[in-house]
Amino acid sequence: MIKATEHPPVLLDIKWDIVGKKEAFEAALPDRAIVLLDEARTQNLALDDVRYAVVWQPEPGLFASLPSLEVIFSLGAGVDHVVRDPQLPDVPLVRFVDSDLTGRMVEWVVLQVLMHQRRQRTYDRQQRERNWHEVPQPAAHQFRVGIMGLGTLGQACAKVLAALGFQVNGWARTAKTMDGVTSFAGQDQLDGFLSHTDILVNLLPLTEDTRGILSRPLLEKLARNGPFKAPVLINAGRGGSQVEADIVSCLQDGTLFGASLDVFETEPLPKESPLWGFDNVIITPHMAAVSDPAALARHVAKQISRYENGQPLEHVVDRSRGY
Repeated sequence: MIKATEHPPVLLDIKWDIVGKKEAFEAALPDRAIVLLDEARTQNLALDDVRYAVVWQPEPGLFASLPSLEVIFSLGAGVDHVVRDPQLPDVPLVRFVDSDLTGRMVEWVVLQVLMHQRRQRTYDRQQRERNWHEVPQPAAHQFRVGIMGLGTLGQACAKVLAALGFQVNGWARTAKTMDGVTSFAGQDQLDGFLSHTDILVNLLPLTEDTRGILSRPLLEKLARNGPFKAPVLINAGRGGSQVEADIVSCLQDGTLFGASLDVFETEPLPKESPLWGFDNVIITPHMAAVSDPAALARHVAKQISRYENGQPLEHVVDRSRGY
């Protein structure tokens, strides 16, 4: 049986390394049992009393097995891994928004922009070849960085890039206003946004509208009159937003100058993927904004406290929009 406490237990369904995560939740929620789904199944524990589920990539049908479920918490900023369940119950779905996660994403995005702008991969190759040779490095103010997705993460990245001197444009489904950022909104303004973008940063959530959006037709609309005469693609949003065969062909024929990819259609990225072989492509293993266990636990504890004290939950997903 699940350990009896005064408060209902919290279920953790985690599909990556759990070291430190259960302990973090136990520290943040000391008054209730923290139950790992795998342990519950191994011990044949009944989950009838679970009111809160904290999940990442839950298997279809999990929520239907939790009759008392009242709130679902995503272990990440994205929720596409949750809403794909056809039996998703009509309960609040809360995404993870935290300054720690935001800061990590800003670090990764800014690093990738600077790596391409300052030609670091070229210098890495020259170092291996023991070749002392300066290559042209246009200044930040000569580049137009376009950010697709101006939510919490996109706005934070835009602010830092603008402070570094880049010309920053943003595109979102609805109009956003930011100092120092030129805003584009809606399908009607997408082509205009793309034509003014030298470095494209994708931070869009994965929805039916954004699935496969990073394909050749879109990439061909990016600016070709920037410092490199071809654009750079940076994707830290969702792997399902990119068509990797198109990205490969665009790299091969010069439609793209380079790319930085943290997410992929299939993860881990298969060893046979041609993306591994490009000198002008930076690949990272879906770690742009790795969530800190303590921050995750504090976030969930805060929202549970608000919920049980009659206050509205924060960062609740709009099911109609998918984020």
